[in-house]
Amino acid sequence: MEGAGKDRLGAKIEELKKEGAKALVSYLTVGYPTFEDSLEAFRIVLREGTDILEIGFPFSDPVADGPTIQKAHQVALENGTKAEDVFNLSKTLRQEFEGVPFLLMTYYNPIFRMGLERFVKLAKDNGIDGFIVPDLPPEECLDLKRVCEREGMSLVLLASPTSTEKRLRHICEHTDHLTYFVSLTGTTGERDVLPLERLKERLALYRSVCEKPVVVGFGISKGEQAKAVAELSDGVVVGSAFVKLCGERRFEELREKVREIKESLLSLSPSRNL
Repeated sequence: MEGAGKDRLGAKIEELKKEGAKALVSYLTVGYPTFEDSLEAFRIVLREGTDILEIGFPFSDPVADGPTIQKAHQVALENGTKAEDVFNLSKTLRQEFEGVPFLLMTYYNPIFRMGLERFVKLAKDNGIDGFIVPDLPPEECLDLKRVCEREGMSLVLLASPTSTEKRLRHICEHTDHLTYFVSLTGTTGERDVLPLERLKERLALYRSVCEKPVVVGFGISKGEQAKAVAELSDGVVVGSAFVKLCGERRFEELREKVREIKESLLSLSPSRNL
């Protein structure tokens, strides 16, 4: 697929950098609360200004995720959501949103069971540009990374507040285009308060060893939180807040929530057209 993989993600990162804009990375789970509902929700977040889309692949034991996303995975699996459904959704969305990078958020087991080459090729053929694999340690990512490189796909690695300088250097060496920085220890989920001072300190360490952009996720659910975090980083990842509204079929509220967070990020852009 022309423009797929690293080219699409790289082009988006370069575009945001040139504009001085902060990235909105949006996550939703395929098949929650139904396949059609999730497809509608994905369309909403894309229409309202998502810069990079995370497509959640349902998994039976999503250990990095909090209650909201755990429930989404469980319901999606109970609905019978399979890999074929995930790729049908990504293919459908790719036909409608050509320029937005799609990252498949998946645990490693589905990739391993299908086979790395087959899984990566199937993802590529259905409009996916790369992967985020939360349970794949950076030290063990090289097999998947080699396959991704052959197919022109990206592998985005995660860093956390406990990542050492040595580990951050390793992550920076192997992540493609950007790093996903977890804002706090523990699982995903909405938070009333984020540890901004600690985050500032850890991101300063990251910046000291890595020049690649960094987006921050876990706990961000409000516009003011997104703005505060984006002031320290290159963008934010929002998942649980969107998944919750999708699960309750509150699609108009989902639209307003995306707009709220997007507006907070636009307020930081020097090139914004008022």
